[in-house]
Amino acid sequence: MEHVEHVRFGEQLYAIIVRASFREPGITFFSSPELSQQLAFMSHPQGKSIAPHRHNKVTREVHFTQEVLLIQKGKLQVDFYTEAEEYLESRMLGAGDIILLCSGAHGFHVIEPIEMFEIKQGPYAGENDKTRFPEVSASEIRVKGPAL
Repeated sequence: MEHVEHVRFGEQLYAIIVRASFREPGITFFSSPELSQQLAFMSHPQGKSIAPHRHNKVTREVHFTQEVLLIQKGKLQVDFYTEAEEYLESRMLGAGDIILLCSGAHGFHVIEPIEMFEIKQGPYAGENDKTRFPEVSASEIRVKGPAL
């Protein structure tokens, strides 16, 4: 799918980016079932019914927070790092794009004033939830993919 990018470094999946231009009828899941955060696109015609349902109590074990960012307005640069805090490369996101951050480490630079949603698992563990480290210098940034 040209409107979907699975960002991999080696064998490890770091992120799934779905561009605002993605359109497919029905339900398209981008995440594999074992990810602790699931991401899908749904497109149904008028009159389609989705049966009423409830979600059952299921115990899950989550080891790392995975987050989803939905860009409403503006432009955001996502910088990917290894868990050892080594810079890899960057991607640019624009209005309507969505990203599921699956593994590794990441940082962000707001390129144009941004409005976005962040969705992630809870409960939030405060500062115990993340380890902060110095960002890469601007001269080392390598943006791959559409310039937007």
